[in-house]
Amino acid sequence: MERIRVPTSPDAADAPDFQAFHQLNVVHAMELWGNLDRCATLAEAVLFWQGNEYEERQVHLARLDGEVVGCGTLTLPLSENTTTAGVDVLVDAPFRRRGFGSRILALLEELASGRGRVSFDAYCGEPIAPVEAGVELLEAKSGSGGVPLDAASTRFALRHGYSLEQVETNSTLAFPVSGESLGVLEAEALRRSAGYSVLGWKSRCPDHLVGAFARLKSLMSTEVPIAGLGWEGEVWDAARVRREEATWQASGVESAVCAARHDATGELAAYTVLTHREEAPAVIYQEDTLVAPGHRGHGLGMLVKTGNLRRAQELWPDATSVMTWNAVENQHMLAINIALGFKPSGFEGEWQKRLG
Repeated sequence: MERIRVPTSPDAADAPDFQAFHQLNVVHAMELWGNLDRCATLAEAVLFWQGNEYEERQVHLARLDGEVVGCGTLTLPLSENTTTAGVDVLVDAPFRRRGFGSRILALLEELASGRGRVSFDAYCGEPIAPVEAGVELLEAKSGSGGVPLDAASTRFALRHGYSLEQVETNSTLAFPVSGESLGVLEAEALRRSAGYSVLGWKSRCPDHLVGAFARLKSLMSTEVPIAGLGWEGEVWDAARVRREEATWQASGVESAVCAARHDATGELAAYTVLTHREEAPAVIYQEDTLVAPGHRGHGLGMLVKTGNLRRAQELWPDATSVMTWNAVENQHMLAINIALGFKPSGFEGEWQKRLG
């Protein structure tokens, strides 16, 4: 296995190894889901795997007699969570069950250990159908949700010493949303949120709000359920917000943010983010949603979500679905999504292995 070069721009024509890596992910997404709704575009992949000052990201290819058989990726946080590493393994279908995945994972773990990492995190998403069909599940250590015990990904993770810490539900909303149902939910949220104002922006946070927005982004890393995953909170400032915005824009990703401001204090109390890719116009991703402690119980989660869905219908009229992920134990946010019309479409197991 060898680490490959990530191209310096989304034009990856001069980087055949990275093209091969991306193609492995495209083929896998089609095999697993039958579409590319959950697959990064090439431009996104290039910009993401370049890494930044907050996280080093490595891409490795595995070959047999010159033929690509799989890949492994390694993410190394640099400003927080510096004892952890993210690992991911993918083996092309014709080469599975021949030990390549185990060898790739062992090399990634060795590289991470050499950088002082003692905790490895891994994620695996799959369609919801087996869970809905009632197959036997491995329960997450969080006590909420599970993954099919006999799934290949489950067997692989358990065999290599990983424990299932948390399960996220992947949900999809048909888009656009009925104006009538959206109006009912929005009206109730407005009634409950007296004393708050709604504001929003596209792609770039206004300068006078970026500091307050960064504080909410920091809270997002500590206020969502993380089960037994050993993560520290992230520290966000204006520079980190601008870095994320610039990366999205360079990747061909547009974002729309809706926030709630507390009228009496001027404090930003809640926000939600949607993103959209012109290269994949049918799908909108629901990113972060957070209501800050001290402002909960006023319907702000529903308020910002309904407001942003209205804006999305104007910004991206060609979209046909919105996709989101929530920890199974995050029942409050799941209830909001269910009320909006989201339906389960997949799940994601969040695995962890700790040394010592």
